[in-house]
Amino acid sequence: MRIRGDQQPALARGIVTVVLAGFASVYVLAGSPLAIVVFGLQLVYVFPGLRKWRGWVLLAVQAVAVYAATLGFGTSVGIVGFLGGSLLLTSWWPLAVPVAVSAVVIGPADPAISMVLISLVIYGLTRLTERVDEVHAARMALAMAAVAEERLRISAELSQGLGRGLAEINAGVRAALADPGGAARTLGEVTGAARVFLADARNAAASYRATSLAPELATARAMLAAAGVTADVRSGDVVPVGPAGALLATVLRGAVTEILRRATARTCVIEVLSAGGTVRLRVVSDDARTVEDEGFGDLPDRIAAVGGALSTGFTPEGRLLVEAVVPEIRRPVEVAEERGAYALSVALLATVLVGFTVKALLLIHGVAILLAAACLAVIVVMQLRSVSGRHMVALALMTLLTYLPILGFGRAWLGTAGFLAGPLLLAFPWAVAWPLVACVTASVAVIAVRLGLPAAVTLNYAVSTLVTGLVVYGLIRLARQVRELQIARQELARAAVVEERLRAARDLHDLLGHNLAAILLKCELARRLDPARARSELEDVLVMAERAEADMRSVSGEAQGLSLDAEARSARSVLSAAGIETELDLVEEDLPAEVEYVLAVVLREAVTNVLRHSVAGLCRISTVVEDGGIRLRVRNDGARPAARRRGSSGIGNLTVRLAVLRGTLAAGAEDGWFELDAWVPLSPSDVIGPVAGPVAVGRPG
Repeated sequence: MRIRGDQQPALARGIVTVVLAGFASVYVLAGSPLAIVVFGLQLVYVFPGLRKWRGWVLLAVQAVAVYAATLGFGTSVGIVGFLGGSLLLTSWWPLAVPVAVSAVVIGPADPAISMVLISLVIYGLTRLTERVDEVHAARMALAMAAVAEERLRISAELSQGLGRGLAEINAGVRAALADPGGAARTLGEVTGAARVFLADARNAAASYRATSLAPELATARAMLAAAGVTADVRSGDVVPVGPAGALLATVLRGAVTEILRRATARTCVIEVLSAGGTVRLRVVSDDARTVEDEGFGDLPDRIAAVGGALSTGFTPEGRLLVEAVVPEIRRPVEVAEERGAYALSVALLATVLVGFTVKALLLIHGVAILLAAACLAVIVVMQLRSVSGRHMVALALMTLLTYLPILGFGRAWLGTAGFLAGPLLLAFPWAVAWPLVACVTASVAVIAVRLGLPAAVTLNYAVSTLVTGLVVYGLIRLARQVRELQIARQELARAAVVEERLRAARDLHDLLGHNLAAILLKCELARRLDPARARSELEDVLVMAERAEADMRSVSGEAQGLSLDAEARSARSVLSAAGIETELDLVEEDLPAEVEYVLAVVLREAVTNVLRHSVAGLCRISTVVEDGGIRLRVRNDGARPAARRRGSSGIGNLTVRLAVLRGTLAAGAEDGWFELDAWVPLSPSDVIGPVAGPVAVGRPG
C-alpha cells in the first residue's frame, strides 16, 4: 500500500499509538486499569501538539502511575517500561538505569526483561516517528535549495555566454553610433554576433527543455494537431525526467518531425509506459513507409550506451512504429539520516528479538535448550531478512519453526508466534495480512487450550502474539517510511530543478529569443538604410539590448514583469521595421500582474512567428474583455502552408504558460490569414493551479 507523502507523519504516529495501545491492553486484560492512564500519558511524547506538557512533572506522574500499578495492584513489572522509554527520550535518560534495576528487584526475570524491551521499543518507535516528521518538514526546504542552486548555475551559464554576447552587441551599436564612417563594418560584425547569440539562446533553451519528456509531449500534441494529424497522447502519471526523459524527448522530437515532414499520416498515438525498471516510448502512426534507424543519427548508439534500445518497424496492423526503451535512471538516495534511521530500527529489532528469545529459553531446561536456541537463531535471522522486503521462503521457514517445535517444547514455544505475525503484516496488503494475523492469533489460543492452560494465560498469549507482531511491524515499517520520505524528498527536489530548467527554457525562447531576433532584424535593416534613418534604428537596438539584459536576469530567476502595452508598442516597431503594417486595438484594463505577464509573452511569441513563418503585409493586434477574462488576438495575412513547417517549441511553451492560469490557446490558418487567440481569466486568485484547462491548437502561421 502506497501512502502519500503528506500522510506519512500521521501514519507513523498511528503505528506508534497502536503499538502502545497493544502494550497497555496486556496489562488492562491482566486487571490493571491504571494501564489506561499510563498509555494516555505516553501519548504526550508521540503527538507534537502535546509537547508543552513534557517535562519533569510528566515524568513524576508517570512514575507514580507505573509504581502504583506494580506495587499497589500487583501489575506485572513490565509496565515500568513505559517510564523507562520516556526517560530515554529526555535529558534525564541516565535515570532509566536505576528504573530498570528497580524492575529486576521488584519482579521475576521474565517481566523484568519485558520492561527493558518495552523501554527500548517505546524509545525506538518515538524516535523514528520524530525522524519521519523531520524529513517530511524538510522536503520543501531541500527543493527550494535545489532550485536556488540551479538558478545560480543557469545565471552563470547565461552570463558567460549570452550576457557576453549582449555586451558585445551593445558595444558594437554604440561604436556604430559614435563612428558613422565605420558603421557599415561595425554593423556587419554586430549582425553576425546577434545571429550567433540568437542560435545560442535557442540551443540553450533546447538543452534545458531536454531534461523532461513532459514539454515535448505537449509540443508534439500541438504540432501534430497543427498539421491536421489526430494525436492521442497516453502518458498517465509516467513523465520521466533526467537522463531517461532527455533521451526519450529527443526520440519523440525526431519521430514527430519525420511524421510532419512526410505529411501523409492522419492519426498518431504516443504512449509512455513504465514497468520493470524501464520506460518505453511508442509512437504509432498510419504511415505506410518505414523509418530507418539511421534517420535518428547517433540516437540508437546513445540509447544503447545506457542499456536501452531504439527500433523502427510496423505493428501487426501495418502501422508505422517507432519504439524506444531506456532504463528508468534514478540517483541512489544514500544519506546519513536514512542510514541512521535504518541502523536504529535494525538494532532495536535485533535487541527485541534477542530479548524475546531469552524469555522463551527461560522456560526450557536441559539439553533441549540447545535445540531451542538453534531454532530461535534461525527465526531471528529470518526476521532481520524481512527488513529489506518480502521473502516468501523466509516466511515459509518461520511458519514451520513457529508451529513444529510446539510438539516438543509445548507452552515455552507459544510466544514465538508473534515473530510470524510481524512479517505477515509487512509482506501482504492489509486486506490479506490482517486475516492471516488473526488466524495466527487464533491458532495460539487454540493450542493454549489444547495444552490445558488457564483462560487468563491463554488470553495473555493470544494478545502478546498480536502485540509482538505489531512491535516488529512498527519498527520495520517506520524505518521504511523514513526511507520513502527521503526518496520522495530527493524526487521533489529533482522535479523542482527540472521545472526550473523548463521555466528557463520557456523564458529563453519566448523572451530573450524574441529580443535577439528583433535586434538581428533591426541591425540588418540599419545596414540597408541611409545614415540618418539607420541611427534611429540603432537607437532602438540599444533599447532592445537593455531589455534583453533584463530578460536574461528574468531567465535566471530574478523578479520579472512585463507590460502588455509596452510589448504591443515594441511589436509594432519591430513589425514596421520588417515592412509589415500593424494595427493596435488594446482595451484599457487594469490586469493582474501574472495575467499581463503571460499575455505579453504570448504576444512576443506571436510576433516572432509572424516574422519567421509568414510573408505578412498586415498584422492586427487586439484585446477584448469577455467571458470573465481578457482575450488577445494576433491576426496576420501571408500565412504559409502548415505542412511545410518543421515545428518549434513556441506553441508548446504558450500552452504550458496559459494552462497554469487555466487559460486557453487557439491558433489556425484560413484563406491565407493566420490567427492566434489567447484567453486568460481575470481572477487568477480563483483559478491559478496545476489543473490545465482545454487547449485548442490549430495550424501555425
